[in-house]
Amino acid sequence: MDTKLKADVAESAVQTELLKRGFRVLQPVGDRLPYDLGVDLLGKLIRIQVKSAWYNKKDACYVVDARRTKTNRRRMLRQRYNADDFDFAIIYLADRHVFYVLPISEFARYGSTITLVESDKRQRRPRSAEYRERWDLLSNGSLSR
Repeated sequence: MDTKLKADVAESAVQTELLKRGFRVLQPVGDRLPYDLGVDLLGKLIRIQVKSAWYNKKDACYVVDARRTKTNRRRMLRQRYNADDFDFAIIYLADRHVFYVLPISEFARYGSTITLVESDKRQRRPRSAEYRERWDLLSNGSLSR
C-alpha cells in the first residue's frame, strides 16, 4: 500500500470505530484543514487528526510521524503541528486494529516520531502507552483548548 492509501484506510477505520462507539462523526470536504475528522459532542466540535503507524522490525515497535507532510512538486516539507491545529490525534495500528487517542497537548510534545510498543517484553513502556484505546478522553472533557 502507498502512503495515501494507508491514510485512507486509517481514516476509515477511525471513523468506523467512532461510529460504533456512538460518536457523531463529521468529515470535512477536501484536505485543506489541519484535521481529518470532526466529532460533534453536545454541539461542540472536537477536531481529530488521524495517523497511521508502521511497524519497525529492527526495534520491534510501531512508529508514527508526529509532523504534517506537505508535498510541493519536487520537495517534501515536514512541519510540526501546533495546539490550534486539532484537539486529538488518533493513531491507528492496522495489523492489530489498535487505536491510540492522544490529546494535542501530549501529541505536540513529540519532536518528529512517536514510538508505540505493543510487546510486554520491554522493561520500560513509552509514555504513549497510557493513550492506548483511550476513547474516554474524547467524551470526558479532556480538551486542550
